[in-house]
Amino acid sequence: MKRAAFDYKKILNISEAWRILIILSCLATMVMYAETMLIPAIPTLINDFQVSYGLSSWILTAYLIAGAVMTPIAGKLSDIYGRKKILIIIMVIYTCGVSLGGFSEDFLTMIIARTIQGVGLGMFPIAFSIIRDQFPRERISITTGIITSMFAAGSVIGLSVGALIIHELGWKMTFFTIIPISLVLLYMIVKFVHVSKTNKGHTDKDLKESKTNTTKKHYLHDDNKMRQKPKFYAQIDIIGSVLLAITIVSFLLSLTYLQTPSSAVDQSVNLTDEQTPLGYESSPSSTLINVAPFLIVGTVALALFVIQERKSNNPLIDFSIFLRPPILLSNLIIMIVGLSMFMVFQTIPILVQSPEPIGFTENAINTGKIQLPFAIVLLIFGPTSGFIISRLGSIKPIIIGTVLTAAGFLILLVLHSSEIYISIGLAVLSTGLSLASVGAVNVTILSTPVQFTGVTMGISTMLRIVGSSIGPALAAMYMQTNQTSLSIQGIVMSLPSSFSFNLIFLTALMFSAAAIGMSIVLGRKLSLRGQIT
Repeated sequence: MKRAAFDYKKILNISEAWRILIILSCLATMVMYAETMLIPAIPTLINDFQVSYGLSSWILTAYLIAGAVMTPIAGKLSDIYGRKKILIIIMVIYTCGVSLGGFSEDFLTMIIARTIQGVGLGMFPIAFSIIRDQFPRERISITTGIITSMFAAGSVIGLSVGALIIHELGWKMTFFTIIPISLVLLYMIVKFVHVSKTNKGHTDKDLKESKTNTTKKHYLHDDNKMRQKPKFYAQIDIIGSVLLAITIVSFLLSLTYLQTPSSAVDQSVNLTDEQTPLGYESSPSSTLINVAPFLIVGTVALALFVIQERKSNNPLIDFSIFLRPPILLSNLIIMIVGLSMFMVFQTIPILVQSPEPIGFTENAINTGKIQLPFAIVLLIFGPTSGFIISRLGSIKPIIIGTVLTAAGFLILLVLHSSEIYISIGLAVLSTGLSLASVGAVNVTILSTPVQFTGVTMGISTMLRIVGSSIGPALAAMYMQTNQTSLSIQGIVMSLPSSFSFNLIFLTALMFSAAAIGMSIVLGRKLSLRGQIT
């Protein structure tokens, strides 16, 4: 009878764990839908708000910067006040941001709404921490793959359904469709997600070994910085958060305002004074005046941030953990994955909807169709990559993934004059990003002591978002600084040149090549340490 009772309790625990996974996976679907639904509308938003290509990137970037700052804070807050409580609060803030986005009448209101919405990205380090607590170590790669696939499902819905809504009802309606979904998921989290104070997915032996190993490594690495600190989560590093936000915003603003004189002259050919996009300057001196202060402020803020984090008892980024080779290298790969993905999101709609001969003169619906293979392949390889990693380990899929990512960008660089080859390149790219992302996240999770999971996943998510925010800004900068004049029905227009798209894909290819090198070094480091490969 005792044996039967034990089995029954175990079955209930497993059932509850999978129920929580399903709810949190739906959360991932909703957030990715909210992100990708707006992508086909980027050219429309540029026209509606009459902004430059450089400033248009902030529709994505403002959202991502808020998320980059919020994710490590959310991870720490969840460890202080409880994961479920902080998750619910962030969901409420996210819902408010989505609602405001639907009522945006000008560019500033849209940016404010997107910033509030970006706070919602802090949900994901909490979600990954909850999942780690619910499932045993050997199933983590599978559950990570499932969540990744649900991100992809959101992309599929966003690019297809979102494009249709934009074409038929306008971009504002895409925001309004998210509100009821968000409210339903908020209710489900309150009602059905029960997070215990203990890590159910890990045995007492796992926790004991983790604490013992962590303590040993702390003392071996640095007697002062790495010792066990009972009050590690006693407070939030507000100063570090502010400095991090200033650093990211400053460097991205320098990219936004980095324009060549020729692009400004070209743009003035077809725009009246009332139509001049926000953020345009007309001379090299004014460009330098705009860019230099941001570079100086960003550099100083970055230096102060590093100093602050090293001396703080409660750092936003604990360098003593983050600088461990497996965690550092895997997180750099994660950051490149984010950069690559959102560089594509910013670039492809503008390329596809640009007039011929630069683009294909397509509408929002066809733009979504061209990008759809990217999302569908990600949907297939999300859960598949988790099973592959559970069989082959993490390193081989990461190496294969980074190689495929480079191959995808090479196809886009050489063959982006054809719609079908763009779709093929995106499909190859998506396969690579999926394998590399799941593998790198798996290495990060398994290389992190259990008690530091919330903080480390917050850092990982933050770096991915930092990369994601750099991608659109970099792509927009290339499109802004390399333009050509084109006469359409007697109207002279200034548009991103074919050379600008070549630069975008070439830059992404170089980042992918760097990721290949990092994955090889990561494999060697783990092999030498005798860790999971």
